[in-house]
Amino acid sequence: MRAGGWKTAERKRRRHARPRPGREARPGSLLLRARVVLPVARPPLADGAVLISGRRIAAVGRWRDLRAAKPGQVADLGEVALLPGLVNAHAHLDYTHMAGQLPPPRGFSDWLKLITETKSGWSLADYAASWQAGAQMLLRTGTTTVADIEAVPQLLPEAWAATPLRVFSFLELIGIKGAAQPRAVVREAAARLGVLRHRRCRVGLSPHAPYSTVPELIRLSVRAARRRNWRLTMHVAESAPEYEMFARGRGELYDWLRRSGRDMSDCGRGSPVRHLHRCGALSERLLVVHANYLARPDVALLARHRVPVVHCPRSHDYFRHDPFPWRRLLRAGVNVCLGTDSLASVYQARRERVELSLFAEMRALARSAPGLSARRILRMATVNGARALGMEGQLGELGEGAGADLVALPFAGKTADAYEGVLHHEGAVSASMIDGQWAIAPSSD
Repeated sequence: MRAGGWKTAERKRRRHARPRPGREARPGSLLLRARVVLPVARPPLADGAVLISGRRIAAVGRWRDLRAAKPGQVADLGEVALLPGLVNAHAHLDYTHMAGQLPPPRGFSDWLKLITETKSGWSLADYAASWQAGAQMLLRTGTTTVADIEAVPQLLPEAWAATPLRVFSFLELIGIKGAAQPRAVVREAAARLGVLRHRRCRVGLSPHAPYSTVPELIRLSVRAARRRNWRLTMHVAESAPEYEMFARGRGELYDWLRRSGRDMSDCGRGSPVRHLHRCGALSERLLVVHANYLARPDVALLARHRVPVVHCPRSHDYFRHDPFPWRRLLRAGVNVCLGTDSLASVYQARRERVELSLFAEMRALARSAPGLSARRILRMATVNGARALGMEGQLGELGEGAGADLVALPFAGKTADAYEGVLHHEGAVSASMIDGQWAIAPSSD
């Protein structure tokens, strides 16, 4: 075992060790009992319990073992599955109220033009209301942590105060013209984010996409994020036109951006992932969103640099993309997690109401990838997303020392069926706790 490895192993052993009967709980602690506890990082527990102390989980185990801890309070949640709060690794809360306004386009560039036109008619108040509506939807449907792309930085930090969610706000950066612009764009973004402080929320940078930025903007963003220990996220290889633009130097997106004044000298030199590699952007700090169109060497590149990939199943369906390459990514050991994207790219039938929901994304993935187990899909929406955000062991799982973020949903089945029960859950959760506080209190019935 490498130097220091035994310490990591011992911390993990202690976090998942079976609690000793009779251990005293701290005053003010809370013991939650559930029909099934799904820690996710380890097997389900029938008649399980989670001991909360302040903002942290003190223990996870069987009810019969933990009830002797003499906690300050006990809450029997009844016929529920208790699991970690869901981690939404990619969202655009700003665009929630665009649901149903953008019909599926003929081409990807058509959608880009349409959403740009729609955004131009919105006020700051419109964006604020849309952001808050999206946050409420996520809270209602079990998300406790969200990686949100923030196109309207004026909303921060007030938007954070309006929700109990843990929010990672990635400031969107776009720049396709001017030699001096990238430096000014990154400097201004870093200055704006650098003054924001919130115990529960964090910041990062989001160069929008390879096609909507120039290489210098990407390189400067990577440098700024590394200096400040921030994460980055970027839409990459989302569409066939984007792939064609970079790999072959042609296509509808190439022609549109060339007419818009973008310097196209970085095109025709390989895939979008290869482009990011040349820019020095590939690392475990970068969340690559979509990755729908990958050249054969791209998967190995992503795996070698430990780059997490975020899949958004309903957005993928909306654009009718080629099948998502989940088998290739998982076989290579890439950390694949889930996001909701925005409701501007979720199909809404007439008289139907859609909402931001990771349960809906999990069900969509299960339909398109029948080879994936319910357990693995749930990991994508919990443990994997936490790891992508640098929060492994702290969020996305129920274990000693992890943050007290958890949700309960109705479940009266067998323990062996708990993962399937979670996967097929629809609607609101019955309770949600974030940072040790009830965000949605359980019913007293």
